[in-house]
Amino acid sequence: MIKTLRKLFQSRPDAPLPAVPAGTRYYAIGDIHGRLDLFKALIKAVEADDAEAGEAESHVILLGDLVDRGDDSAGVIARARKWQKKRSVRILAGNHEEMFLEAFDDIDVLRHFLKHGGRETILSYDITPKKFNAMSLDELFKALPEIVPAEERAYVEAFEEMIIAGDYLFVHAGIDPARPIEEQKRSDMLWIRDRFLRHQGGFGKVVVHGHTIFPNVMDNGHRIGVDTGAFRSGVLTALVLEGTEKRILQAVDDNGTIKTFNEEQVR
Repeated sequence: MIKTLRKLFQSRPDAPLPAVPAGTRYYAIGDIHGRLDLFKALIKAVEADDAEAGEAESHVILLGDLVDRGDDSAGVIARARKWQKKRSVRILAGNHEEMFLEAFDDIDVLRHFLKHGGRETILSYDITPKKFNAMSLDELFKALPEIVPAEERAYVEAFEEMIIAGDYLFVHAGIDPARPIEEQKRSDMLWIRDRFLRHQGGFGKVVVHGHTIFPNVMDNGHRIGVDTGAFRSGVLTALVLEGTEKRILQAVDDNGTIKTFNEEQVR
């Protein structure tokens, strides 16, 4: 189901409200993890919302982890590329994209990758389950460059690490609170968790991130977590930012059926 929640998030009354640049609208989409069905539904919701919300310079940011766990990572990547031909869609690298790419060069990474959703990713390309299951790890490692085209890998390698818009910073996992924004390490931006989540102060920007699953969008004032566990919960979320306003769109798998709810029906 597509849920549009226009309720404003709570903010501290004694602090200026964070904002994206005037005249812009941002849609930040959490970890898709191969759920092409939810991604397609959310794209439709974003397009409808953008048309209804009025004129603005609109941008979409995919917060990383497009691949693994769900059953159509290849389809998600293809759909993202198609969407980029229509509007501004920027994609952040996630830790699962990093594992995916490193699996071509290191058989030990490939072994780890397969245990964390990589099997589903590889099967979404041109290989049958029967052929995949018959391969040894060594055979799969040698065949992988033929299964996934080099052009596809080059596209994923070009994913960004960080995007800044006004008072917001978009990144996959988070940032190291001990480092200035301009000195962040790629490993932290793709993998960090506890040191970032436990930090009680600010980061210089409001950090919008994925990577860590929350049952609902998690806004603590300094960071906003948008990963609602699409591969597991069936809920894919987009955070919508315009001026100082924050709201969400969601695509929800309701026992295999996608339903649409308008604003008045969602409380």
